[in-house]
Amino acid sequence: MNTPPIYLDHQATTPLDERVLEAMLPFFTSEYGNPSSPHTCGRTAARAIRTARQQVADLVGAKNELEIVFTSGATEADHLAIVGAALATRPHGGHLVTTAIEHRAVLAACQRLVDHHGYTLTRVGVDRHGCVHPADIAAVLTPTTVLVSVMHANNEIGTLQRLAAIAEITAPRGIVLHTDAAQSAGCGLLDVAGLGVDLASLSAHKLHGPKGIGALYIRSGTRITAQQTGGGQERGLRAGTPNVPAIVGFGAAAHLITTDAVPPPPRTRALRDRLQDRLLAAIPGATVNGHPHWRLPGNLSLTLPGIEATDLLDRIPGIAASTGSACNTGSGEPSHVLTAIGLTRDQARATLRLSIGRTTTDTDIDQAADLITRTTHTLIPAPVNAA
Repeated sequence: MNTPPIYLDHQATTPLDERVLEAMLPFFTSEYGNPSSPHTCGRTAARAIRTARQQVADLVGAKNELEIVFTSGATEADHLAIVGAALATRPHGGHLVTTAIEHRAVLAACQRLVDHHGYTLTRVGVDRHGCVHPADIAAVLTPTTVLVSVMHANNEIGTLQRLAAIAEITAPRGIVLHTDAAQSAGCGLLDVAGLGVDLASLSAHKLHGPKGIGALYIRSGTRITAQQTGGGQERGLRAGTPNVPAIVGFGAAAHLITTDAVPPPPRTRALRDRLQDRLLAAIPGATVNGHPHWRLPGNLSLTLPGIEATDLLDRIPGIAASTGSACNTGSGEPSHVLTAIGLTRDQARATLRLSIGRTTTDTDIDQAADLITRTTHTLIPAPVNAA
């Protein structure tokens, strides 16, 4: 029997929590009703969805469960938020603002509005830590700006953005503020009221829930034009028969976080710091990307000069990690996030993303540090002594 690899790719996806699976199972078998049906089976499914909606609302600090709309994932939530909000405010202008390090789903949604609806788009740059400065957002706003989209936590370098300060700029102007919060919600870092965002995209599989289910937080009063029509489900914003088992799983995963039934972020941060310290001490020239303090607790983006990160990972089958966003794997191009913070193409290709989660152990960290160190040393040419 093969030994499973040390899993250090929690920002790509997380293992399904057994308690989440247990909550889902009845809705695959005995509780199979359509929640739109008027009979007992349908009402049971509808109650389960209401419970899950409240659990997700509690996770993000929403005012009530009616501010949560379920989608197929964060990508769909991003598109519903950006395209839906922009089209709903079309009479008031056609200018969008986002950042240079957004997830591809956000950039694609913005580009769709540019290509097919005549919007204009401004991408604001970031500093070397991946921070977008609120003053830079303010500087590019115009009387026609209708939406600003800034991710809460970056999916490659983990940097957290100052959304509350950005909201202080957008709210008085009546500009909708969206955030892709797929990475931060599972760490218990997302408080939509405190951050002042109008829209927030979420994904269950980033917080030990099932794949194929996400949600969009929509602040009460925020106007959205539906992108998937045909029925009245999800307040008319997302037509289609609800995926009841997945929705129940999302709610169960959210509930585990809000009830402190999982290890807290400080434990994850301590493991991350342990791995970071060991690798920096053992590998000359290694550097950490992202903000040193305002960063996801489990994120470690590490540049190891003189190597190809894909080659390194190929040589360590005992570790499951990535070179950047899983969504960009195989593109052949260096990460747009890493180049935006000033890394060269060679530096970007020499960067690993190691992401730690609730299932990571002390032993995992120590073994991974040893494997990465030893393999890196075999790939870096030894210095040639001067004659």
